[in-house]
This record gives sequence, structure tokens and C-alpha cells, in this order.
Amino acid sequence: MTVSDVGEPPPDEGDVLVDALAVGICGTDFEIVGGEYGKAPPDTDRLILGHESLGRVVEAPSDSMVAPGDLVVGIVREPDPVPCPACAVGEVDMCRNGQYTEHGIDGRQGFARERWRARPEDLIRLDPGLGDLGVLLEPASVLAKAWEQVERIGARSTWTPRVVAVTGAGPIGLLAALMGVQRDLEVHVFDRNTSGPKPELARSLGVTYHTDRLPDSGVHADVIMECTGAVPVIIDVLRHPVNNAITCLTGIGPTGTESKLDIGELNRDLVLRNRVVFGTVSANRRHYEDAVTALAAADPGWLGRLITRRVPLERFQEAFTKQPGDIKVVIEI
Repeated sequence: MTVSDVGEPPPDEGDVLVDALAVGICGTDFEIVGGEYGKAPPDTDRLILGHESLGRVVEAPSDSMVAPGDLVVGIVREPDPVPCPACAVGEVDMCRNGQYTEHGIDGRQGFARERWRARPEDLIRLDPGLGDLGVLLEPASVLAKAWEQVERIGARSTWTPRVVAVTGAGPIGLLAALMGVQRDLEVHVFDRNTSGPKPELARSLGVTYHTDRLPDSGVHADVIMECTGAVPVIIDVLRHPVNNAITCLTGIGPTGTESKLDIGELNRDLVLRNRVVFGTVSANRRHYEDAVTALAAADPGWLGRLITRRVPLERFQEAFTKQPGDIKVVIEI
């Protein structure tokens, strides 16, 4: 990682010029920096990081959906050039052929630069009242999609969920819990932290916070949002013995981890209990817009407490040094 001078964003990136305000840092950024994945755009050996963005429009066409002064967030994923049937209708998060690109992740420069460009249709305009909390929109969009998919799966039959279990109290887990509360569901959050901001942030939502394992808690959840990527936790949620339960996997953990899991037993349980387990990644415009609604309905004071550190660009390395109590760390551009 380094901070370098680069040229102005090229016009072919889009008609809208944006001054960057901030980027959020998440596990994906750590994994890219660690060389686990990530790809620079063609004809360059440098990938500019940053997929959780917040910026202010400087220039925009007069007939576009954004105007100078607007707070905006850039949509991370760009459709493949073919396009596949999903990308052709705007569902780039469900790309069938894998030729999509992603800002700051895969084949497209990210938002961690002083200025960037985008097409108007690739920007989400924010209410000015959300202010710098808008940097939470991209992770919130991932959970908006997760909840949408859970509800679509549940609608295949008569389904009246009541209890939600969320594993992990990082930003993804806490946003998942927030959206569960907004649906008037009974929410239980599971995390190993006994101190620091996570237990209090969870409890202040009105949810029950657990430090024991899901199987030991006595909680029988109709919906499970797995937000850790930790293999032992994933095994626990896969074994959760509730009829018609829907489990959404949002976390990505390390590969090559050996574990004992009776696949035959798991298959029997999934079939006989009518259970569904699915994974979700990325989001499309619809989910960003749903996330705008969710954040607007949340207590801004609570949202602000999710951002536990703000680091200026010149000290960017501090953002990649984990500290006790970290939830969401933001680099201020």
C-alpha cells in the first residue's frame, strides 16, 4: 500500500465528477492487501482501493439525476460487456458469466482518490441530512439484498418468521440486526465480545446479545444471518434444527480449514425440515435504494457509533492496523 499522485480521472469513467469525502475499510480490503484476491485494471499494475465510498458532485450533465453539491455513493459493481441476462436488466450482483468488474476490487479503480468519475446511473444520491454517515451505504446495501432474498425465498410458501439470529456484531452483523428490528422481528445477536462497543450497540437496538454459541442458547431462529465467515460458526448455523428456517451466508472465511461435518446428516436435515441455505454477495441499484430507506429510518446517533475511527488519508496505514473496539474504520479523503 502506498499513497501516490495519479492523473485526473479519465473522462471515459463517466460524465459526473465527484470530490471524494471518505471510504470505508472492510475485510475485503484487508484480503486484497494481503494478496488473497483483487485485480488491477488492464494496462496498469496498480489497483486503487476503496469500494465503500462517499463523495460530493462537482460537475454533472444538466439532464442527469444528480447535480453539483449532491452527496453521492458509487455503485461498486459494473455489468459485464456481453451482457448476461442478469446484467442486461440491471441485476449486476447476479452476473451469470463473471465478466463484471468492481471498483477497488476487480479490474476497476476504486474510490480512494481525491476525485473520481462515474456515469449518473451508477450513483446513488443521498439525503443531505445523512451527511458523513452515507459512507455506511455500501455495506448496508449488501444487507438490504440479503433481507430481500430471504423474504423472496420465504414467499414461496406460507411463512411467518418471528425470530432472527445474527452471528457476528461487526458492521455487517449490526446492520443485519438493524434491518431485522425494522421488520418488527425478535432479533438475537451472537458475538464473542464481552466488552467494548459491540454489546452496547446491539442492546441499544433492543435486541438480545449473546456470547454463547447459537446451539447452546436455546434460540430457535426462523432466519439466520451469518456475518462472520468463521468456519465453526458456519457449522453451527448449518446444523440449526428449525423447520422452514432460512439461512443467509454473508461472510467469507479462510479456505483450507479442516472441520468435521456429516454431509449426509446435513442433507437429511435440510430436506426433511424444508430448510434453505444460500449465499449472497454485492448489490444492485434496487438494494442501494432500499439501504437508503433503512439508514434514513435509523437513529443517526446509533449509526454514528458504528464508525469507531476516522483516519486522515496521510495516515492511511493506521486504518489497516486493527485496534480493540474497531467496528467500522473510515479513511477521510
